[in-house]
Amino acid sequence: MNWITRILDFISPRLCVVCGRRLAPTERSLCSICMLHLPRTTYQFTPNDNPMAQLFWHLTPIERAAALIFYEPHAEIAQIVYDMKYNDRPDVGEDMGRLMANEMQIAHYFDGVDVLLPVPLSRKRMRQRGYNQSEMLAQGISDITRLPVVTKAVSRKHFVKSQTQLSRHERQENVADMFELRDDSQLRGRHILLIDDICTTGATLIACAEAIRHVEGIRISVLTFGFTKA
Repeated sequence: MNWITRILDFISPRLCVVCGRRLAPTERSLCSICMLHLPRTTYQFTPNDNPMAQLFWHLTPIERAAALIFYEPHAEIAQIVYDMKYNDRPDVGEDMGRLMANEMQIAHYFDGVDVLLPVPLSRKRMRQRGYNQSEMLAQGISDITRLPVVTKAVSRKHFVKSQTQLSRHERQENVADMFELRDDSQLRGRHILLIDDICTTGATLIACAEAIRHVEGIRISVLTFGFTKA
């Protein structure tokens, strides 16, 4: 942190997005206590067979799947996702992406991965938020791994209703054919890592994977910030 940032931090202190405690100069978005107590999944150490990976079995060919934390909508840590999605805090997404990258690298999760592909937002959501939180996560990951972020290969064809109150079957129907492959030039023959904020039933990620699965020589894996346990 440079001296200008330190002065700005003194004038307008940065606060932990979870507990509201003032952040130390070396802390980003989360204080060290909240960072320590994140409910980590450790799925990166069993990426081929864990409860998240099992969501994709027999539905779409995903090589590995993991999430950094277990996510509960009404828990204190849900404020992290709320801020990155609704409180105009793209910086939180980037910080969490860097955290994801640092912790996933320990398990060699990015070995063989060529490209980061954030799940795209609809145009309506992009106008509302001004950014795609999944792209912010991907950018944070890229800062650490140096993997390129691809944002023009896939688009979201239309806006669908919120997934929040839907059953797993309803979620899958709600997002079916929602994504469209626009340009496969950066995907052919490459191992693609789909990036999203939360995985609940896997319906959105499955729909995105289905849109690209027939690209020549493609391999697909998944990484999200949070995973909602059933």
